[in-house]
This record gives sequence, C-alpha cells and structure tokens, in this order.
Amino acid sequence: MTHNVTTAAAIGGGVIGGGWIARFLLNGIDVNVYDPHPEAERIVGEVLANAQRAYGKMLLAPQGNTGRLTFCATLEEAVRDADYIQESVPERLDLKQKVYRELARFCKADALIGSSTSGFKPSELQDGLANAGQVFVAHPFNPVYLLPVVEIVPTAVNSEQTVARAMAFLSEMGMKPLRVRKEIDAHIADRLLEAVWREGLWLIKDGICSTQELDDCITYGFGLRWAQMGLFETYRVAGGEAGMKHFINQFGPALKWPWTKLMDVPELTEELVDTISSQSDAQSGHHSIRELERIRDDNLVGILMALKANNWGAGKVVAEMDQRMYERARVQNGAAEVDLRKALTLHKARVLGDWVDYNGHMTEFRYLQVFGDATDAFLGFIGMDDSYLATGHSVYTVETHIRHLLEVSAGEDLRVETRLLGHDEKRIRIVHEIWGGPQDACLATAEQMLLHVDTKAGRACPTGAALADKLSTIASHHDGLEKPDYAGASVRDI
Repeated sequence: MTHNVTTAAAIGGGVIGGGWIARFLLNGIDVNVYDPHPEAERIVGEVLANAQRAYGKMLLAPQGNTGRLTFCATLEEAVRDADYIQESVPERLDLKQKVYRELARFCKADALIGSSTSGFKPSELQDGLANAGQVFVAHPFNPVYLLPVVEIVPTAVNSEQTVARAMAFLSEMGMKPLRVRKEIDAHIADRLLEAVWREGLWLIKDGICSTQELDDCITYGFGLRWAQMGLFETYRVAGGEAGMKHFINQFGPALKWPWTKLMDVPELTEELVDTISSQSDAQSGHHSIRELERIRDDNLVGILMALKANNWGAGKVVAEMDQRMYERARVQNGAAEVDLRKALTLHKARVLGDWVDYNGHMTEFRYLQVFGDATDAFLGFIGMDDSYLATGHSVYTVETHIRHLLEVSAGEDLRVETRLLGHDEKRIRIVHEIWGGPQDACLATAEQMLLHVDTKAGRACPTGAALADKLSTIASHHDGLEKPDYAGASVRDI
C-alpha cells in the first residue's frame, strides 16, 4: 500500500522528537517542527548531525536529497499541510490530550497522527476527540533514527486503511512497524524493559552488584544475544536439538523458585537514588551525553552492519533501506537536468572521519567507493532503474584504472565529473574525475569499462533501446570534448 506522505510534522523536538525528525529528513521527507523550547533548533541540529554521521557509516547508498527542515512559530503552521504528524511531547496525559484537541482544529482530515507515548493507551489519547480515528500510538526506541522497531497500537475506531497507511509509511522510513494486537499500558517492549529495571533496582538495593556490573551482564552477555535473536528464539536454541519443549520442561520449574522480586518494587528512597546516581556517574560521568550518543551509535552501527551482511533481523531492514536509497539516487539522477555539453556532475560526497587512514588522508578503497557510486549515478542517469533491472539486465564494471593525484582530508566536500568516452552495443567506456579539497583541484581519476549483461544467462548482450538512445545523445555532445591525455593509459613501467 502507498502512503502518499511528503510532509511530516513533529510536535516536540527533544530526544525522541529529534530522532523522528532526523529519520524523516534523511529519508527525503520535509519536516515542520513545533517546539517552544528556546534551544529547540540547537538540540534538533545536534541530533540531526549525529544521525547524518551514523547514516554515513551504516549505509552504502548515497543518501540522496535531504528533506526540508522548517521550524514553525505555531502548532497550526506546523500541521496544516502535514500528511503525517508525530507527537513527542512530555509524558503527561493532560498535556497530550490538550495537544490532540489543538491538532483536531488545524490538521488535514486525512493526516496520520502518531504518538510517541511509551505508556498511555491510544484510547486515552483519543478520548473526546471528533477525529479520534486519525490518532494511534507509534512508539519508537531511542535513537529513533537507528533502531527500526516502532510499536503501532490502534483501537477499534482506527480504520484498517489508517493502520495500513501508517505502517507503509514507517516501513518506507526504514523502520519495522510492530502492530500490537490489543492496547495495554506500556505496550510490549517497555513492559519487558520495566521488568528488568525493577529487578535491577533490587539487585543494587541489596548490594548484589553496582550499576557498572549490572550493565556488564547485559552488554557483554545476553544483550548481544538479544540483538540478533529475541527471547523465545534464544531459549529455543538453548533447548538444543530437542527444541523449545525440552527447554521449558527443563527450566520451567525454576519459575516457581524465589529468584525474583519482580512484583515487589523497592521504595525509591533518597539513599537508593543517591547510590544509583553516584554509581552511574562513576560508570559514565567522564563522557558527555553527546559522546555517549556517538559511542552508542557507533556500536549499534557495527551490530547493524554485521546483521546486514547476513541479511538477518534488524540488518535485513537496513539492507532494504539501503536498496531504497540506491533507487532514490537513480531516480533523482535520471530526472536531473544537466548540461550535456560538459562533464556530468551526478555524484557528490563528503570525506567522513572513518574514511581516512593513519596519515589523515582518504584511503584507497574509499576512492573506489566514490567512483563506484558515481558509476551508479551515471547508470541511473541513462535509465538503469529498478524496472530496468527487473527485466534481467544490468551493467557490470569489468575494468577500472585509478590514478591518485592529491590527498584529501576528513570533512572535505567532493564532486565527481563524468565523461562518456565511447560506447557500442554492449560496452560503455567512461572516465570520472574527483574534484575537491581546499583548492578545488582534481584529486583522482578513474577510467572504467562497463559491460551490459543478461544477468540470467550470465553473458554480455546488447544494451536496451532506451539506454542506447540516452548514450547516443550524451555521446553526440561528449565526442566534442577534449579527450583526457591519461585516457587509455596503463600503469607505467619503472
């Protein structure tokens, strides 16, 4: 199902709201923000910077055009043209209900309205609203721009079309919508988290462990296991070849043993709060919040990239997101208006911090990545999109010759200029030049031979008519450009 969302509104731009804003923007959605906090723009800007940094490390595809970010002076201005609205105001029911009454006055009649609430039921949010069918719970997890799962909790007044549209939109944003079958306080995930939190409070209260030691049990143990398998699948594996039934028969009786104080919560006395706070300060106080966020993001990216390589769990969602980013780039490049009388500028990039080596310069394989992305941009420009690939045809790179001319450091902007040197019915010969650095100089060149192939037959075949026509049009202009003196050269003899 299509979602038809082009503009979103974020009501609240704090930790959760800022994460939503970043996810929407980086997936090409325009976002209107309403947050009366005096430093809202700074906070959102910092979260967005972290998200851009994380996406640069996680996604191989060019990120494409970022949505337009607009800070609005009133709630009406923020929501009146929004197709999707995400409410992330503080967790007070009276405040949320007040916001929803205001939204009902100003929002479009078909706008989707999701709440980030971690505890309230959607029926409580909908109470007394004339447009109750537009409102549902869309509860994410921090950082919203990285963690895919979002709990979708509707009620009987929400139509199936509304729920389907919301889930389709959030799926396109690279998320994993999980529909909660029945509304309940705190939904699913937070009820599990609170169970662990309650037990953790007792373990610290009784002097069994410190906050550091408790967190070590999670980060060095079952937390890593849960990152790629859930609770029940993990226990199924623990049952060995005999499976889940054997596990339950073997360990089920332990549930009756007095191991837990789960239903008995310790009083949060000043002494206990001070103990927890001081231990947490000793554990993490030497890092700023932004540093901890970046450390967290780097660790999550590493886990997600590993899962992505195996097309497993949350990594599968990231892989699908990467493919959508590639398709967005191909579509955008295919629709780009460029001057064919000169080299084509179809791809731009920025040298990220992890692109540089021990000398502080961009590494060799990152040059190849930039050239590869530029080739993808060129192929998108001539019409090789998903529909073309679906016919069983593609273009493979069969030869690349790279020259490294000048160094470039982290933070520098790059652009790639591409020329068509020649083509026939099966082959395409192009040359890329990377330009950038302080002097806007030519940093590297790459000459490539591309081969049009029938992917099912595994052999070269003539180029499709649409691609061949576009290549001929480009060639009619590029044939008149001066041929680079390095074109056709190989590595020189010593």
